[in-house]
Amino acid sequence: MIGEGSPMERIALTPAAADLIRQLRAEHGPLMFHQSGGCCDGSAPMCYPLGEFRTGGSDVLLAELEVDGVEEPVGFWMSASQFERWAHTHLTVDVVPGRGSGFSLEAPEGVRFLIRSRLLDDAAS
Repeated sequence: MIGEGSPMERIALTPAAADLIRQLRAEHGPLMFHQSGGCCDGSAPMCYPLGEFRTGGSDVLLAELEVDGVEEPVGFWMSASQFERWAHTHLTVDVVPGRGSGFSLEAPEGVRFLIRSRLLDDAAS
């Protein structure tokens, strides 16, 4: 997984997620994620062209994900109220077959991004 090993890391990508990000970046330009809080596709990470989803003071930037082959980092945002509930978790962005019901860029590809989570702790973070 990309980014594994950093003690402050909150988010990692599986190789499949990194591959899909590279593909979407080539098609749509710079990207961003916003972790949905229950609207549209449950609590799935939604991928948008950078700036298409407006963030503000009620959102937290969890990470600037570096992906090999992508020029700029991909910001990963979450609402502050949701972050309060998920502050103790490490998130891994993965890809699974199936089409989500949201507006995320990968929907037409027949796959969807998915979050896998585990508790943060000193030994495993």
